[in-house]
Amino acid sequence: MRIALIGQQDFGKAVLQAFLSRHASHGDQIVGVFCKPEAAGEKPDALREAAEAAGLPVFQFASLKSDEAQAALRALDADLGVMAYVLQFAPQSFVNIPRHGTIQYHPSLLPRHRGPSSINWPIALGATQTGLTIFRPTDGLDEGPVILQKRCAIEADETLGEVYFNKLFPMGVQALLEAADLVVAGRHTETAQDESQASYEGWFKAEEARIHWARPVDQVYNLIRACNPAPGAWCEMSGAEGQAMKVTIYDCRKHVTRTFGAVRGKPGDIVAVGEQSFSIAAQGGEIEVLRVKAVVNGVSGKKVDATTFAREHGLRAAC
Repeated sequence: MRIALIGQQDFGKAVLQAFLSRHASHGDQIVGVFCKPEAAGEKPDALREAAEAAGLPVFQFASLKSDEAQAALRALDADLGVMAYVLQFAPQSFVNIPRHGTIQYHPSLLPRHRGPSSINWPIALGATQTGLTIFRPTDGLDEGPVILQKRCAIEADETLGEVYFNKLFPMGVQALLEAADLVVAGRHTETAQDESQASYEGWFKAEEARIHWARPVDQVYNLIRACNPAPGAWCEMSGAEGQAMKVTIYDCRKHVTRTFGAVRGKPGDIVAVGEQSFSIAAQGGEIEVLRVKAVVNGVSGKKVDATTFAREHGLRAAC
């Protein structure tokens, strides 16, 4: 099949490589690659670099709504459009150009968790399952008919990085290959999303990632997992000399307090500083911190283990 790939960064690159690897066995041909233009100083797009290294036509339009973008896609004579991690809006006048239309990857079980941070939110909300959807893009955000879905567990201690890189990333690449084969062969089905089950969440940014220690320890722990490695769950702390610090917590463990007598301190207090970690009280338990990064006086430090951080900033238990 003749594929027009629309995407960016490492996921787009992996999808590109997967289709290219099937050229001999399936006759797949990538006829063109569309990715958004990089902003000044932005990290080079991994998909663009891989496509150029493979000698493929690369198109970087500021808008896929433009006549130029649509003319470029039309000239490729593609059988199918494949959208792999696309943040640009792709109108129907663009996605309907290939002979068999376009398919799109979304890392949640649509119609749940529509929106741009659909991996973070299920973890933050304590879900035990997530997955991915391959669907037909429409002008509504993540609202098109579903072609296939794949499910995976969110284990109790898994982080955002583990769920994505170990599960949703490789599963998504294979699901796009599977869906492409079904669509071009005319063997797929399209199921309308149940709007009564739909949910939408916006970007998971700094304010959403702020830790509120007075919340139940399960919620605090889920938030930290959902932000590891990005955007990073954070709180404000004071060093030994009273300097204000913005501290981002990465690796940690959860400890639930079972009895009243086991409660130490109040939410937000540092209640223990040990040889490998320090612990902060939350409602109903404690978070044992293992790895952090701090911003002190506007200067961002590197990620360090908790003991190094505690020693450098003179952390002491409040109780």
